[in-house]
This record gives sequence, structure tokens and C-alpha cells, in this order.
Amino acid sequence: MAPIKRKGGLDTGLSSHTSKGQALTAEERVPKRRKKSQDAEVSKPPIAQRRTAGQSPKAGNQTSTLSALGNEEPSFPRGGASILTPLEHKQIQLEATRDVLFEQQSFKKTELGLDDEREDSSKKSKVKRQPKAIGKKAKITATTEEPGIRTEGLSYKRVVPGSIILGQVSQINSHDVALALPNNLTGYVPLTSISDRLTERFEALVEESDKDRPMEEEDIDLNSCFTLGQYLRAYVTSTGDGAGTKTKKRIELSLNPRQANSGLKKFDLVTNSVVQASVKSVEDHGLVMDVGLDDDSVRGFMSSKEVGHDVNQARIEEGAVFLCLVMGLSSNGNIVKLSADPQRMGNIKKSNYLVDAPTVDSFMPGTAVEFLVAGITPSGIVGKVMGLLDITADLVHSGAGPSGKDLENKYKGGNKIKGRIICTFPTSGSRKLGVSLLDHVLTLRPHLSTSTEGKAAKDPIVTLPISSIVDKATVIKVEPGVGLFVDVGVNGTRGFVHISRITEGKIEALSESTGSYKLGSTHKARILGYNPMDSLFLVSLEQRIINQPFLRVEDVQVGEVVRGKVEKLVINAAGVGGVLVNLAEGITGLVPEIHMADIHLQHPEKKFKDGMTVTARVLSIIPEKRQLRLTLKKTLVNSDAPIWKSYADISPGAQCPGTLINVLPSGAVVQFYGSVRGFLPVSEMSEAYIQDPKQHFRTGQVVNVHVLSVEPEEGNMILSCKDQAEFGIAQQTALKELKVGSTVTGTVVEKSTNDIRIELQGSALKARLLIGHLADGSEQKNLTVMKNIRIGQTLQNLLVLEKMETKRLIMLTNKARLIKAAKEGKLLENYGDVAEGLKVDGFIRNITSTGVFVQFAGGLTGLLPKGQLPEESIRLPDFGMRHNQSISTTVMAVDHGQQRFLLTLKDIISQAEQSTTAAVPAKASDRALYNPVDEESKTINDYTLGKLTKAKVVSIKETQMNVQLADGIQGRIDVSEVFDSWEDIKDRKHPLRSFSTKQVLPVRILGVHDSRNHRFLPITHSGRSPVFELTAKPSHQGAAQLSIPSLDQIELESSWLAFVNNVAADCLWVNLSPNIRGRIRITDVSDDVSLLQDLEKNFPLGSALRVHVTAVDVVNNRLDLSARSGVSTAQLTLDKLSDGMILPGRITKVTERQLMVQLNDTISGPVHLIDLADDYSQANPTTFEKNQAVRVCITSMDIPNKKITLSTRPSKVLSSSLPVKDPEIRNVSQLKVNDVVRGFVKNVADNGLFVTLGANVTAYIRVSDLSDSFIKDWKSNFQIDQLIKGKIIVVDPLLNHVQLSLKQSIMDKTYIARITFNDIKIGQIVTGKIRKVEDFGVFIVVDDSANVSGLCHRSEMAEQRVEDVKKLYDEGDMVKARVLKVDHERKRISFGLKASYFHEETSDEQTDSNDSGAEDMEGIRLTDIAHDGSDEEDTIIENGVKLGNVQDMGSDSSDDDAQGAGDGDNVDHFKPGNKVAGLSTGGFDWTGGMVEDRQSQSETDGETDITPKKKKRRKPEIKIDRTADLDTNGPQSVADFERLLLGQPDSSYLWLRYMAFQLQLSEVEKARDIAERAIRTISIREESEKMNVWVAKLNLENTYGSDESVDEVFKRACQYNDAQEIHERLISIFIQSGKHEKADNLFQSMIKKFSQDPKVWLNYATFLFDILTAPDRGRSLHSRAMQSLPKFTHLDLASKFAQLEFRSRNGDAERGRTLFEGLLSTFPKRLDLWNVLLDLEMKHGEKEQVRRLFGRVTSSKLKSKKAKYFFKRWLEFEEKEGDAKSVENVKARAAEFVRQQEVEKASNKEEI
Repeated sequence: MAPIKRKGGLDTGLSSHTSKGQALTAEERVPKRRKKSQDAEVSKPPIAQRRTAGQSPKAGNQTSTLSALGNEEPSFPRGGASILTPLEHKQIQLEATRDVLFEQQSFKKTELGLDDEREDSSKKSKVKRQPKAIGKKAKITATTEEPGIRTEGLSYKRVVPGSIILGQVSQINSHDVALALPNNLTGYVPLTSISDRLTERFEALVEESDKDRPMEEEDIDLNSCFTLGQYLRAYVTSTGDGAGTKTKKRIELSLNPRQANSGLKKFDLVTNSVVQASVKSVEDHGLVMDVGLDDDSVRGFMSSKEVGHDVNQARIEEGAVFLCLVMGLSSNGNIVKLSADPQRMGNIKKSNYLVDAPTVDSFMPGTAVEFLVAGITPSGIVGKVMGLLDITADLVHSGAGPSGKDLENKYKGGNKIKGRIICTFPTSGSRKLGVSLLDHVLTLRPHLSTSTEGKAAKDPIVTLPISSIVDKATVIKVEPGVGLFVDVGVNGTRGFVHISRITEGKIEALSESTGSYKLGSTHKARILGYNPMDSLFLVSLEQRIINQPFLRVEDVQVGEVVRGKVEKLVINAAGVGGVLVNLAEGITGLVPEIHMADIHLQHPEKKFKDGMTVTARVLSIIPEKRQLRLTLKKTLVNSDAPIWKSYADISPGAQCPGTLINVLPSGAVVQFYGSVRGFLPVSEMSEAYIQDPKQHFRTGQVVNVHVLSVEPEEGNMILSCKDQAEFGIAQQTALKELKVGSTVTGTVVEKSTNDIRIELQGSALKARLLIGHLADGSEQKNLTVMKNIRIGQTLQNLLVLEKMETKRLIMLTNKARLIKAAKEGKLLENYGDVAEGLKVDGFIRNITSTGVFVQFAGGLTGLLPKGQLPEESIRLPDFGMRHNQSISTTVMAVDHGQQRFLLTLKDIISQAEQSTTAAVPAKASDRALYNPVDEESKTINDYTLGKLTKAKVVSIKETQMNVQLADGIQGRIDVSEVFDSWEDIKDRKHPLRSFSTKQVLPVRILGVHDSRNHRFLPITHSGRSPVFELTAKPSHQGAAQLSIPSLDQIELESSWLAFVNNVAADCLWVNLSPNIRGRIRITDVSDDVSLLQDLEKNFPLGSALRVHVTAVDVVNNRLDLSARSGVSTAQLTLDKLSDGMILPGRITKVTERQLMVQLNDTISGPVHLIDLADDYSQANPTTFEKNQAVRVCITSMDIPNKKITLSTRPSKVLSSSLPVKDPEIRNVSQLKVNDVVRGFVKNVADNGLFVTLGANVTAYIRVSDLSDSFIKDWKSNFQIDQLIKGKIIVVDPLLNHVQLSLKQSIMDKTYIARITFNDIKIGQIVTGKIRKVEDFGVFIVVDDSANVSGLCHRSEMAEQRVEDVKKLYDEGDMVKARVLKVDHERKRISFGLKASYFHEETSDEQTDSNDSGAEDMEGIRLTDIAHDGSDEEDTIIENGVKLGNVQDMGSDSSDDDAQGAGDGDNVDHFKPGNKVAGLSTGGFDWTGGMVEDRQSQSETDGETDITPKKKKRRKPEIKIDRTADLDTNGPQSVADFERLLLGQPDSSYLWLRYMAFQLQLSEVEKARDIAERAIRTISIREESEKMNVWVAKLNLENTYGSDESVDEVFKRACQYNDAQEIHERLISIFIQSGKHEKADNLFQSMIKKFSQDPKVWLNYATFLFDILTAPDRGRSLHSRAMQSLPKFTHLDLASKFAQLEFRSRNGDAERGRTLFEGLLSTFPKRLDLWNVLLDLEMKHGEKEQVRRLFGRVTSSKLKSKKAKYFFKRWLEFEEKEGDAKSVENVKARAAEFVRQQEVEKASNKEEI
């Protein structure tokens, strides 16, 4: 009979589909094992329960018992014994008895949600196998089970996106808001998820910041939008718990009413329902609210009276969010009356709660309801609303847990009670809501601890802060399997101890009556946290937690002495940058490098070892970032001085040690604790004079200072290192009593170059007397007085000029004029003494271009303007004055508001008389005119400002016409005062040529021309013979009033006519009018760069230009103009530049390697050799000249580093159709193997050449690839920037590696192969060079051969005996030789040089032989040479033998006896019968040394071929040098690789090939060893080469290793390389190998570690879109990235995410359009966004969408150049995709745009 499944639920609502360990109550009471089969039966889903619902409990229980017995163990075990021990029988009996007595205690709470991770662990610990005897207990439990609603509590697993929860604001941060949620959960609300209005304000501020406007922090201060303890409804947007991820659990929420009120319709808004609303606008009588419904016609209104008593309406921000009670609706239901008054909303005794509603959607979290109690259990209450909606109150929010009381005594089934909805359960099968019965939630008030003894109620967290230790925590309730509720001594607030926090060990069971944690037991505890929503403290009883010094960063106090363990050293580019010290679990502090010791440590790694215990002092804490800064300096750690962590706690005179963090010429910045810093002036560093503080102090030095002055509000503090004892109370009193203007006597104590130090008699005060104040006379007189003063001399009658008490500085003077003024009471000491007309004595403090500053006593300073100086002084340098010079002046004007006054050196009375005479002309100037041209003027005074008259042209110059008004009366007409418009000028280069001498012109008087200074003066400055400034413009002749423009009237972008006045090397000076002069940079003179080559020819003096204003500086009298039709280069910034933009520039520097071109004052860039010309042979920077104007094209931009690269290639700046011999190479992907390219030598290294092919492409040429023949001194043939041509032989885009070859055999297809060993025949006559000379012979290299060489023994050199070979031949000698012997087996050649060998040769043959040699070839060294020491010689050759033909000779050479000889050459010495060793790396010889026999050498000279048999010895075998084969075929053996690595130890390419070679042989371990060798061998400077090896090692472990080996290599790689790049490389490896899950996990880690890099977020999103096909996860990254990244990256990031929607096959183009629309609405002038969107839409193929975009962008306000660009693109699109009608439409729109532009220009001209 099949077993009948037991029902797991109770009538109280417990469901059977709970997690393991909670389905059977007996599990928690009996510590026995049971089989998994029974556990599976108990945890069947509810469908199994419904099958047995009709059976009686008794029958059901009996069947269940039988089935349990039958399924677990046999009825009769072997031997007839019970399977249970007597102890187990006893335990089961006791537990069964306890179940009967305390049945209600057996129902366990399903989930509390306080800590999911610990809950999961506790569940797993409870899953145990139990014996079949448990069936009896199951019978008792089942008798009470009935189907019903399960009591559910909120937990992290039940919180899913879409959940709606009532929360309470617990923390307000700068970028988010933390909400306390039920059951000890916490959620976070980002800035962009609060409300639509707040998001709009935030985006507006971002846009302002993009425009370089300062962002006002108060505009987005969240503290003004929220209050702590405020209740809000939140919508869960993310839980950070994706499948397969290891991210930290984080609940992200949204307060936006559109989400928080999701599901609500217009008809769901009924009275007493609760909605969330945001402030749309603040009005006088109330607030207009946005309720976030889909129906936009529904709006909310909140009266000023309904805001709440604690809220000031005037301070409410737009976008703030409130939880509101619906008070009523308007007649049409479109206006909702709201109230956010907590008193009204929390008063639910008689009203303000919801009983009935049109739909159940009205019952949202935050709403107060009255529900019917359907069931009560010890773990909570279940009920129903309206008989339809299930309601559940869990253990905490029903009050059962915290109060420790039985719910059945408080509530009865069938009764109606009130509660407030706090959450929804979207994952529940039927609609279900969670409610809270806690008082503070019902009243929507923050929970406060109960008041006692008349004390006011407080926030529990204030009464008992987090991390506090409670000595006696009393257990008031025990929840088996869950935890303990304890009394922590705070009235009205309990604590909860999770079962995992009770003890370090494992707890099998909790009981109320037995055990250490029974009811009433007391324990020592520590507060871990507090949840205001639950009004519960989170408590731990663990001893390690209690003993832990700190739980949070906030627990650490600034200035506190702490102990910790060294975690690791922080390594940066400069070395060791600090030490990480672990203070407690999860709390780590950084010790900066300057704080590691009192002295500078040369090797910190030797002092600080991992795990070492250190004592430190806390310098500063940033809780928001969880950052701690510590110091290990003994002087600070052991100091007993008070801790300065706030300016308010510091008073003048206080002492404390501090650390110098910056040493400046003027002083030093001293850092203390927290953010407290002070400034130590150089004058306060020592009693002695200090000229350069850096010679006496260093950064990181600890100094003892005391405070001179402190300003807490400003955060300023002045310090001193001087001994306070030297400036005691007596000196302080004397300094206060010393008066400015009094005379003193002092003794000279110190002399320096610039001043004298004086000690005042009677007070011991130190004073300073400058050398300029020793006397009134000249500077030489002061120097003479200075020489006569001696140390110890007493100076009398010194005047106290200034006193600075804060600096304890007294300034004296010995000037007689000032002393006399002080005695007479005429010396100015304060502003109250200043009066107009007063004559005063002072000294010159400073001289500027606009005037002179005169100082008096007490630091009082007045300004002597330039105009008030004598005329003769103005023309002198510094006006003929010097610093500290005595001067007598008169007060001219006093400004009491600004407390400023002006001085003059002119007599005020004479000035008044001059102004009177100017008004009434003197009779001397009132002279008659003779022969006036206008025949109307009688006297010179008739020529007044604006008078219309006539003038006769006397002479015409380039820039002006000289005219005559009457006899002796001259005038001048500037060329700028002749023409009204551009069209009036006929000859633009010579505008005045249309006039002639003696021509009479109508003119108007503008003023007087100063011919001496070439200035334009007003008419009142006319002298005895004035030259009048005139205008001949037709518009001025008929004007009613003459307006003379001035510089301050010039507006930016205004257009003017300008005339060249002067031509400079880099600019043109032009006149807009006689009194306004401007400058045009050479790059802004014309759009045609060819005209800029000769400015004087193309723009002569007087030539006319149409210009517009680019910059105006009225203060410095500067005006910048541009004559270009487009944007001036002066207005360009890096943000406005883009790749491919063509601009004019000015060459500022010319070198042999590059040009420096300046685009404007702030932007310049280089033009490298590869960017000079399309034909590299014509790339010569020296053909250019400084200040030459050129047209350049921007090829690359590096905006973060503010760098650009330019190009002058004709194909770039003129026309792309021009021929290009050397194309531009921008990346490696453009190159292919066998391409022939040219480039410039970048570097000549020992291992080869590095050649620049492009801006970011560098090729490498090995030494062996330089030539087919050996080049002895190859470096001398190459130099930097040399142009070379080569063929590409290797291209690796992944490693960005390109390799070239310059060999003619590879380059030239017609190349004739050189002579090889096989071409050599016996008897052949060859020519060659002697490569090496030895005692036994010479080595000869055959001409035109592939390094074929052989030996000519000295017995074959001449007919007679040769005693000394070196006297006969030298290295490099050309010789002719005969081949005597060829040993094909050992590859040896014997040559003869005897004259007798050539007698039989004809002259023709000799000629051919001579011609066959190449005189420019040098020989190469051989590998090993063997000689037997007798007359018999063995010859060898070295030629290009393929390594594939080389046999392994190791077995044949095991008995060789070889050793090196000669000058570093390896020569084999062998005995008869020995063989020469094969090719090896250890004994490889590149020099071809000689071989000597250990036996004595025979002296025979005649015979050349003695067989080994006669001497009974074997011929030795030699090693063959196969270098040429390595060049052709590459290394083919281990020895080959080892030999090549000797020459190129830093070549990662060679190491990687070596690893690949071993992997082909299945030698994985050897490949690993090679990788480790490479890492150790490659130089530390070659970071990229090391990186390549690390990546290869990661690839190797990923393919052949385990996960552990990959992690190990990955961690090591991150330590020695750029961690971010290693992460990216490993992710790429995972993706290529199909390990997408690992790549996903690594990406998750990257966005935490490198969250400030936008590229990381974008790469992860691309991976999610394209690889994992999870676009939803990719989109969720967008909001997270916006929160983490700096604001200036948001625009680009949003654009990239929008592009991803278009480009990814899993993207949504419509979503991408939405993102772009948002960007364009915020940044409508960003034309690059329009371009990107147009490109994407064109690729997407929706023509109508493209047309709409073109229409929108062309209808916006665009400049002509930009509009032309977009119309051109539109026209090209229509010509390709559209028809004739659409093409005509575009042309018509363009014509309309041009017409509107012309209309606007015409209107602008009319206004001008």
C-alpha cells in the first residue's frame, strides 16, 4: 500500500512547502538521524496535502506512521535487536512527553529574515536523518494540522524586483538614501530613483557642469528632501542576487510614485487609501503633487495645513516625496486631496483606515486596514480583508517576539483588529499582504524608548548606541531554530539574537525551560545594529564579537591609539606607497608612506612583514568611504599632547606635534588629525633666518608647533615653531603696549643682504629694519649706511612703522622725512587721518603699470595713479621710482565706502585752473583761420567735436590720408573712417587708391590726433598746433549725433571692417577705428592657407578685411579678431576638436624629427615624420620654417592628457584623391604578411631595430633579418629617423606585434641565391676574405656565399714553411684560394693558397674567379673547429643548412672532451677516437676558435692527407653552425630556442614560441617552467613583454590546468602587472574558451574594483548583450554605472549604452532611441549625438526614421557650416535611398534655410 503523504500545514497557516528542517516540528526537538527519503516525503508540495484533505486525522496519521516505518528500516534488523541505542530510546520518550505537554511550542517560525545567510546555515544544520521511531511523535503533531494561510515574514529571498515595501528613512547619504525595511532588511534609493522632478533637476545641474558652470550642492542636498524616521513606500528594482553571481546582497529601491504606486488606477484612489506622491511645485496655499498614475489628468493637492507641524513648507524642495493619505477627491476624480500629516495618518482609532475598496489594488503598503483574525499561532497572526485578501503578521510585527507574550491571550480568532500593511509577496501563489501591529508603525511615528522617572523618551539608538556592550541581557523569549529575544535594558525596545550569533559553536536546539539560554537567563551581549522599522536591536552573544575592539569604522575614534596586524604593503609606481593594517574583522587602515616611520625608510619591506603586530594612532576617518588613515610614527603614537581634530577645540598658544605634508618657499602645511591643518610661515620656522625651507625641512617630518591664531569658521590656523619661552608674557605685554608712530632705540643683532635685525631696548622685542629704510636718499646712500652699521651697534630714534602681533613682527624705519612727520603728527597711521587736500609723507610699497602704491604707518596704503604722475616720469621705467623710496604726495580723493584713497603729485589748485581754462579757451589759442576749405570757419575754436566741414587731400599713405582744413591747420583721415561697408571698397589691398591729392572731401571732426604717441585723443586735448582726427564715412556726414566707439562697446561675435596697420611674424595688427586696434592671429587671417605664406605680400598695409570679434579684454586693452568664415581657432577647445578636422596652424618649433604646430594659445600638437608627407622620402621637417602657416589635420586625440597629433599629408589636408605612396597605418590590423612598407627607425637596440610605421604601430627587425650577409658592425649602418623599406614577415594583432625583414632574398624576387656548401667542388678556385687568423692557419669566407667558410692550414699557405701566420695575413685581407678537400659528412672545406695551385689557371679563369668575389662582404665566425695536431688538417664550413635536416647528435657526443680556447672562442680539444659534440646551447661557439691537440703537434709540412688508420684515431665530428637556417625556418629544437634566447632574452614573442613548441610535444610542465623562466628573465622595464608572458601563462592554465591553478596565476599576475588589464585579458580568455560563467563572475568583480572606469561597465554590458544574451542584466548596469562613475562620464556612457541597443543582436532599437531622445533633449546642441544616432538609424534601415531625424536637426539653430554638413548628408542619403521627390524636398529645405540666414544677416546689418 502506497504511503499517504502527511500534511505539513497547520490551521494556523503553516505551509508544508517550507524549507528543509522546518516541515516537521519533531526535527527540531529530536537530535536523531533519518533517511533523505522521509525528509523528501515531509517536504512535498501542497498538492500532496490536498490529496489527503478528506481523510480523518487519525487515519492519516496511522498511515503516515506505517509508511515512515516501512520506508526507512527493515522491520526485523539482523540479530533481532533494535536499531536504536537505549540512550536514543530515552531521548525519544522524553521528547514525546514534552510534545504532549507543550504542543504549541513545537510550531516553529518559518523565516524571520534577520540574516538570510545564517538562516540558511541553520537550516542545513537541522537536516539530519532520524530513526523510524520518530513516527510516534509525528502522529502527535499531525493531529493538530489543518489547511490554512501560512504566516509569512519578509526575508531577503522573498524580496524580489516588483515587491512593494513600507520603509523608514534611516540614513541620508550624498548619493543615495537608506531605508530600514521590516525584518532587519535595508534598501538603498539612488538619486535618480526618487522622483521625476528631482531627476530633471539633477540632469539640469549636470548639464550646467558640462558647460563649466559651478554646480550648487544645495540644489541636490537630500537632507532638504527627507527626514530621518520618515515613512515611505518603496518599490524594489533590484536585489543584486542574479543567478550564478557572487555579488554582495544589496536591495535597490525606487521611491518614484510611478513605481511605488504601480498597479493603482484612478478608481482605486478612495478615501483613507494611501498613495505616495512627489512635489511637483510649491504654491502659496499648498503643494501640487504628482501621484504617478498612468492617467496624467489625475493630480494631487496638499494643503499647507496638511503638510505636518514639523515640516516647514517654505523649505520643501520640488521633487521631495511624501507618503500621503487620500482625504477626498474632486467631482470628476482628477484632483486628489492629500495629507502627509503623521498625526492624522496615524490616528486610526476611529477613522483613517481602509475597510472597503473597489478593488484589492487599493490595499498598498502604508495603508491602515481592519482585518478579520483567521488564525493565531505563536509565530504570528493570519487573517483576511474583505473576505478575499490574505493578511499575515509575522513573529516580529505581530508583537509576539519582542513582547514575549502569548498572542492568543491578546487576540481572539474571529475578532477584527487594525494593522498597517508593510509589504507584498509577489512570489506567493495567491495575493497576500504583510501587516504590522506594532504601535510605532500604526501611528507612523519613530519608535522611542519608554520614558522613566520623568525623563523624555529618546531614540533607542541614542540610549544604547551600536557597538555598546550590555553586561546583562535577559532572555524573554526563545524561538527554537530561530533565536532569542532579550531585554537589553532599554524600556520598550528589545533585542534579537539570531541562532548563529549565540555562540561560536553549534547549537543543536534551544529550549525555554532547559539549557544555558532558557527563559530568564542573563548573558553578556553586544549591540550589532538597530532596525527602527522593527524596533529591535540586533544583538550578539558571541565572545569573539564582545572582545572585538571595533565593529564598525564609526567605532574608531580619531587620535585613538590602536593595535593591529600588517596585512600587506601597498606598491605603487614609486615603490612602497603605504602599509595596510588590519585593526579588526572587516576594518583596515592605511598607513601612508610618510607615516610609516619617523625617518624615511629605504626598504620598508624589510621592516614590515605580513602578520606583524604594530601600534598605530588614528589620523583621520571617512565613514562614508570606510577609510582609515593611521600613523606609525613613534613621536605621534607616544605623544601625550591633546588631539587636534576640530578647529573649535584649538586656542592660541596650544601646542601639538604635526606632520609636514607640503613644504613651500613661503612656509609649510602641517597636518594634524581629521581635517585639521595649519600653515607654518617661513618666518615662524626658526629664530634664525631661513631662505629656503626645503633645505631645513622635509615632507613627512614631525614638528612641534604652537598656535599663533586660529579661525574656526574659515578653517585657517597659523602656527609657529619658535620657542614660546623666548616670547613670554613680558614680551607679549611689551608688544601690545608698543605704538605705531613711536620712536625706539635698539641694538643690531643680525645683518643680512636685505635687512637688519634689531633688539629693542627695554623689552627684548625683535624688530626688522629694511635696507631701503635706512635713509631718505638714493639707493647708493642706503648701501653706504648699511656698510657702516656693525653688529652690536645701538641705533636711536627709529620709527615704529608697522606692528603685526600675530606674526610678532615689528617693522622700523630710519627715514628722516617719516620721523619728522611722525613728530609733527602728520604721519598717517589709520584711515581716519586721511582727508582730501592733505599733504602726506610715505614710501613706495609697489609699482605697477597703472600706478604706484604708497604706504604710510600701520600698513595704510594709497594709490598714486599713473595719470597723476609728472609727464616726464611716465616715460621712464617704473616711472623713475624704486621700492621703499620716500615720497611726498597730496590726497586727491577719498572713498569712504571702500576705505580707499587716491594720491597725486600734481597741485590740486593748478588742476582746477587747467580745467577752467579748458572750458574757456585762452586767447592765445583763439586764433583766426586763413583760407579755410569750407569757407565758413573763422577761428580754430570753430572746429568742435562733431562739426561738419571740408578738407583737402594733401597726401595719401597706405593707412591714412593727410588733409588740410585751412592754412596751417592739418587733419588726418584714418583708412577705417572712409568706408561704410565692404561693398564700397573697390581695391581691397589698396583701399585708398580711389582717392587723389587736392581732392576735397566732406569730413566730420572726431577729435585730436597725438602724432607723437600715435594716439587718438578727445577734442579737449588740442594743443597749439593740433592735428584733427576726421571721418569721411558717408553715414557719419548725415548722422544727427556722432558716436565714437570704444573698446568696452565691442561685443563678441560682432562683425567689423578692419584695415591692416602692421604685419608681424605671427599676426596682423588691424584698426577698426582710429582708437581701436586689434590683433588677428596668423591662423585666423584667411581660410586659404596658401595666402598665409607671405603676409606682407597678400595683406599689405592698409588692406581691408572682414573680421568678427573672438575675445575682448577691456582691462588689458586687448582685442582678438578673426577673418575666417568659420570658427576661429582661438575659440577652439579640446572638446570642440575631433579626428579628421582640418585647421590652419602656425609652426612654433622645427626639429629634425617633428614639427610643433600651434592651433591657438592653448592647443598645439606635433607633426611626426610619418605624418609630414604621403611620400616618406619627401618627409623633411627642415623644409618648414618657424611661424610658417600650414594646414593640418587632426589624426588622434588624447583628451584626458590634453594631447593631439596632427598631420600635413596632402591626402589629408587637400584631397583624399591625391596619390599616396606610403599610406597611413593607424593599427596593426591594416597590415598583412608579405606587405612591403616603409618606415623610420625609432630605436637602434642591441637586439635589432624598432621602426615606426604608424602613430601606434612599431615594427621590430631582428639582427638576423637586417641582411643576407653577416654585418660585423651593423649599428653603424642605421641611425634614428632613417627611412628604410622592408617586408612584413609576422603580424600578431593580439600582441600588437609586427616584424619586418630587410633581406634582399625576401624583398627582391629576382634575387640570385648565394653560394652554398653543396656548390663547392674540389679544385674550384674562389675568392674570399680572411675572417680570422690563428697560429695553425686562417679561416676564409667565400665571397657571394651563404656564409660558407673553411680553413687554410699553414702548411698550405706557401711553398716554404710558414713560421708565423699572423705576420703573413691579417683579418680582412682579400685572397684567392683553391678548394683542396670537401668533407660532406662533417661539412668541412680545406683551402690552399700556394702559388703552384694557380699556375695551370688561365687568365680568364683568374679573372672570373676575381670577379666572383664581393668586396664588401665580411666573414662570420664558425662554431667549432677541430684539428688533430698533426700535418693532417680537418676543415669545416658554416653555411645555411636547414635545421630540419639536423640530426640529434647527443648520443654520439657523450664522450666528447671539449673546452674553450682563444679569445673567448669555444674550441674543442679531443683525443683520438673522440667525437665532437652536437649542437648545444651551453657550448655553442659563434667565433670559430682553433682546436689544439693535447698531445704534441707534429711538425711535418709536406703531406696533407694522412689517413686515421695509420695513427689509429677517429676523425672528430664538429658542431655545425646553422644560424642561417634559423633565420629562414625559425627554431626547430630546444637547443635552437635556447641559443636564440641568449641573444634576445627580453623577447616575449620568442618565449611564447618556445612554450608553443613544448605544448606540441605534450610537455605541459615544461611549458609552465618556460613561462616562469621568462617572467624571471625578462627585464623589469619591459612591462609589455612581461605582460605577454603572463597572458600566455593564463591561457596555458585555462587550457591544461585546473580552476585552482588559474586562480593562483591570476592572483600573481595582478600583483606584478596592471590589475585591470589582467582582469580584461583573463575575461577574454574565458570568453574565447567558452567559459562564460567564469567570465561573468570576473566581470562582477571588475565592476567593484574598477568602478571608476567607464570601459569596464561598457565591456560588461556588451558581454551580457552579445555573449550571455541577457540584455536585461546589461541594462541594469546602466543605472549602477551612473551611480559609480564621475559625472563627466555620464553623457558618453549613456550614449554608448544606447548604441549597444542598436548594435547588439539582442538589443532593442526602440529602447536605444529612447535613451538617445533623453540625451538630445538634455544636450540638444551636441551635434555628435545627432551624428551617431543618424549613423545607427541608417544602418538599422528605417528610412522614415532617418528622414525625421534629419528634419529635426536641420530645423534647429545651426551655424551655416554645420547646416551645410547635415543637408549634404541628407541629400546623399536621399540620392541613394530615396526618389526624385525626396531629393527635391531636401534641396527646398536647404534653400529655405539659406534664405532665412540671409534675412537674419540683413536685419543684423540694419540694427548695426
